[in-house]
Amino acid sequence: MAESPVPETLNSVFDAPLKDRYDPVRLSSENIVSIFELPLAKKVLGNDADSEAIANIANANTSYTAFVADKARTALQTPPDGLTVEQTQSQILHIGLAALFSFLQSNVTGPPLDFNSAEILLPPALRGDVKVLRAVRAKIIRDLTVDGEAAYKLTPNPELFSVAKALLVDANNEGSVVAKTASMRVNFLHQKMLSEVTSTLQDFIYKGVEALNKADLTADEKGRFLLERAIINTHHGFDVKARADLDQACQIRNFEFALTGQMGKRTKFQERDTSQLVVLAKSSDETPKSAGPSGPKNLDLNDDTLLEAISFTESKATNVQDELSPALQSVDPNDQPILNPVDSAILLAMASAITNTAPENGLTREETQPYATRVLEGGSSNWQIYTEALLVRSRVEGYRVRTVERSVLQMQALVDQVIADTATDDSAAQQPSAEPSTFLPRPEKSESASAADRLEYIWLMNFSTRWSLEAELAKRWVELGGLRTALEIYERLHMWAEAALCYAATEKEAKAQSIVRRQLYEATGQDEDDENEKFDGPERSAETLPADAPRLFCILGDIEKNEKLYERAWEISGKRYARAQRSLARHYLSLTPPELEKAEEAYRQSLHINRLNHGAWFALGCVQLELQHWEDSTDSFTRCVQLDDTDGEAWSNLAASMLRTSVPESTTPSEEVDENNPDVDPHKRKREALVALLRAAQIKHSDARIWDNVLTVAASIPPPSTPFRDVITAQKRIIELLGAKKGEKCIDGPILAMLVDFLCTAFEYDSLLIPSDSGPIIRTGTIAGQILSLIDDHVVPLITHSAALWLVVSRVEAFRERPAAALEAHEKAWRATVAKYAQGAFQMGDEKPWLEVVRSTEKLVREGYAKYGPMDREGQTVEGDKELAMVASDWRFKARSAVRGILGKGKDFWEDSEGWTRLKALQGEVTGS
Repeated sequence: MAESPVPETLNSVFDAPLKDRYDPVRLSSENIVSIFELPLAKKVLGNDADSEAIANIANANTSYTAFVADKARTALQTPPDGLTVEQTQSQILHIGLAALFSFLQSNVTGPPLDFNSAEILLPPALRGDVKVLRAVRAKIIRDLTVDGEAAYKLTPNPELFSVAKALLVDANNEGSVVAKTASMRVNFLHQKMLSEVTSTLQDFIYKGVEALNKADLTADEKGRFLLERAIINTHHGFDVKARADLDQACQIRNFEFALTGQMGKRTKFQERDTSQLVVLAKSSDETPKSAGPSGPKNLDLNDDTLLEAISFTESKATNVQDELSPALQSVDPNDQPILNPVDSAILLAMASAITNTAPENGLTREETQPYATRVLEGGSSNWQIYTEALLVRSRVEGYRVRTVERSVLQMQALVDQVIADTATDDSAAQQPSAEPSTFLPRPEKSESASAADRLEYIWLMNFSTRWSLEAELAKRWVELGGLRTALEIYERLHMWAEAALCYAATEKEAKAQSIVRRQLYEATGQDEDDENEKFDGPERSAETLPADAPRLFCILGDIEKNEKLYERAWEISGKRYARAQRSLARHYLSLTPPELEKAEEAYRQSLHINRLNHGAWFALGCVQLELQHWEDSTDSFTRCVQLDDTDGEAWSNLAASMLRTSVPESTTPSEEVDENNPDVDPHKRKREALVALLRAAQIKHSDARIWDNVLTVAASIPPPSTPFRDVITAQKRIIELLGAKKGEKCIDGPILAMLVDFLCTAFEYDSLLIPSDSGPIIRTGTIAGQILSLIDDHVVPLITHSAALWLVVSRVEAFRERPAAALEAHEKAWRATVAKYAQGAFQMGDEKPWLEVVRSTEKLVREGYAKYGPMDREGQTVEGDKELAMVASDWRFKARSAVRGILGKGKDFWEDSEGWTRLKALQGEVTGS
């Protein structure tokens, strides 16, 4: 075979050094067609294949993807005459890239392709007959199913993705950096085409990510790679990792931005400026302002109250701006400079990472919108980035009453734009049966851009395919009550699962059931097109079952509450559809009583397939807690927090599991640790549990239950190993959260007493004391100082009726050498006790309350008046008159009065009782008789 000629138009493409590049070269439409017409392309795509191979593809016995991959591997092992190994690798790589770019152009970005993909790619025998072509395409799409998750069955031009996957992934042409990049991107696009994340593809994607992370990239390439990895992490739910990548990308690119507050007006009737959230951003390189924004039309808000944009005060000098870098302090929030497209993509990725964490949270939405606003109001030099910013803003605005109208109309405009720009002129295309209805005029030509411009930054954005974008619009209509509009979209797209879920959500379960059964079972009668036809016949054959049958069986199982349907979903997926087992587990848990063992096994099977499903690990851990499988639940919640470090409930449950795991703990005081093995920590599990609880409390800072667990676990480790600072912090936080509602009941008396006991007896505090005229003062930074701060600032203001707490306070005051305050606290404790038990002791004749009053009175007299009364009052000395310097010179009188008062109240019921006798004896002690 003669040397394969390369058209002159491709010389610059093939001359470009590829092995050291991270981003593939940009290919124009002319280049793409020329690449597909290369002799090697014709050979690899099967134009010279024998009739038997073509027949196997036409009859769906062989996948076209596998056929192309096999042809490519053969060419790579034995290059055609006239081509070197390097030339063959380069051409196959470019053929795959051309197919990948074309698929994205026809399914994501637009504009419409200049060629018919089937005619230019497929052998004549596979494209000549419309019926054969549709069968080939159906087989390609069905073969995209991974772990039971199916791709959209009406995906346009699937042969383009088939070729891209065959050449960039399956043929193992991964020698260069660009090849590794392309392989990772194809796998990620494949993941985005499925209804849910699959573990199999996730493993391939992150394997590619790791390979690129080790590659030798330039600073610009490294910044782009980190942004792309952040997009991948966000898609898989790893928001913390995504934020870390974005921060690092900003550092590498020297891109500065800040979410801050700026004085301004948001409404037309606002008289005073108030602080408004704004993102100030400036690229390190100056990007010239364009004549106008490059992208679809940005719809006006047209609200009678809200301004189209926040009007910020002209002055830039605010207290907040003092914290900003000099570069950002110079930015005028009313006229910010245009950003580099990559930097704009970073802001949009930041918004996606935020909303991915808690999309329903109002505060989160308020934090998200300024990122999209910054990209839009600053303008963008790239059409697709501006489009993505409009989409991000419309998602956020859909939750606010005054912006919801623009939200839906803007998304409708974007959907109309995408539908128009990705239209396929192909009579055999498996497109929806009817054109969508539109609410807005068709986009003008000025609101467009070339395919190369749209695709240049596509991998740096969280893009959506045309059908997923339409489905998102339908979901938005459901939220607004536009059920009919939503159903029209779902039914036009043949998204029967979504249509059924839509009906089920509106309590039309019979209709939902009918839609699903129509896809899975044969008709009872003879006319499948009859709307009233019942589909109670046998299950459809494997050839006619839809690719998403496992999902449909699970939806039907949810509607009919039939576990057999979940089991069927599991079987027909080849035991790969993890959701079927998760649904089965939830079914077992819904029974009365719940079948916990079966639920545990179902969750385990689901995680065997998709081991990175955070929700399944959490649910499994909860089931294991119920089963008291402590070690297993510890493992499950450990996996949980490894997948999502911000799950406070998982951290809390992990601590609960650890505390119950059987670990030999010392039954002797910690000072008596086994001398033969001094390194053994007898409270290791408690310390590990405490670490988990502290992480949970850090995440869920306002959850008093978690703080109470921190308090309990920390205090359960005996002195001197007790983590006192954690105990003090937890008790303070509980008081802050519950003090206004529960008062003194939110204070743990025994734990507080333990703290005070440690304060008063554990150490000599001479080195911690600051001399003072009013007694020694404990240094604030010490544990002792923190205990005193807890009592003075948090505990004392809450005490109302607790005698035990006043006695604790009295002990603290005695420690601080403040006897007058100690006696006062004793008196308050006694009054609290008398008030608490007065009714039972003096009106109902109940002996138990009477004895409590007696004991409290004895404590007041002997440990209060007799002990502190004769002492010198703190900070007071009186020359020549000791009585004036005493805490209570009349302490005997006060003591007699207290005893006499109790005797008088208890005479009717308790004269000559044991308690009466004790009080008489006490009275004698005071009087000296």
